[in-house]
Amino acid sequence: MKLIVCIKQVPDTTEIKIDPVTNTLVREGVESILNPFDAYAIEEAVRLKEQHGGNITAICMGPPQAEATLREAVSLGVDDIILLSDRKFAGADTWATSYTLAAAIRKLEGADLILTGQQAIDGDTAQVGPGIAAHLNIPQTCFVRKIEEVSSCNITLQRLMEDGSDRIRIKLPAVISVVKEINTPRLPSLRGKRNAKSVELKVWNADDLGLDEKDIGLNGSPTQVLNIFTPKHEKITQKFEGNSDEAVELIVKSLHDLTKGT
Repeated sequence: MKLIVCIKQVPDTTEIKIDPVTNTLVREGVESILNPFDAYAIEEAVRLKEQHGGNITAICMGPPQAEATLREAVSLGVDDIILLSDRKFAGADTWATSYTLAAAIRKLEGADLILTGQQAIDGDTAQVGPGIAAHLNIPQTCFVRKIEEVSSCNITLQRLMEDGSDRIRIKLPAVISVVKEINTPRLPSLRGKRNAKSVELKVWNADDLGLDEKDIGLNGSPTQVLNIFTPKHEKITQKFEGNSDEAVELIVKSLHDLTKGT
C-alpha cells in the first residue's frame, strides 16, 4: 500500500510571531514543533502499513528547519521524507499550500491513500486536506475517527459528526483527515531514531515541481490577512449599595440600560 502523510511544522504556541509587513507567521528562527494533529495521521499510516504492507512518505512544506519535523516522522515509522522548500512558497494560504502539496503528490505519481491531521494549530482552518483532494480531483473525507476496512478499491470509514458518527465507503485513491479519537500515537523507537538520522531527505523547490510563481506562495493565495491584532479585554466594575431589594432593583435597571444601549 502506497501511503502519503502531509505534515506541518508549526510554531510553539508560546513563540508565535507575526511579520508586521506581510501579516503572516514568522517561521524562521522560531521554536517549532510537529503539528500535534499530524501525529495521529502518522500513527494511522504506520498502522495501515503494518496491516497491509507498503511504504509511507511524509511531505512537509516549510523552511529548511522543517527537516527536524520530517526526521521526527521517520522516528515514528515513516519511510521516506520530502521537504518542499522555496522562498516562492512563503505566505501561502490554504489554497496555495494544498496546490503545492498536490503538485508534489503528482510528482510521486500519487498514492493509494493520503492522510492529514484534522487541522494545524497555527491556523485552525482544516482546509488543506480537502484542498489537496480538490486539486487532485479525488474523493476526500474529513474528521475520520476510525478506519474499518481497506480493499484494493475502497476504504470504509467512520466520520465523526456532531450527533455521533457516519459510516461511509469511498473509492481509492482518496484523501482523509483524521481526528485525535482515531488512535494513540506511539513514541519514537530506538530503531526509528537511528533511521531518522540516516534517511535521505529530498528537497524540492518550485522548479522541481514545475510550478509558476504566480500560482504559489503569497502570489497564488486568493485570501490574504489584512491585519492581525490582540483583542482588548476591558473590565467595567459597578458597585451597588443598599439592602438586598434595593441592590436587585439597581442591578435590573443597570442591565436594562445596557440592553437598550445595544
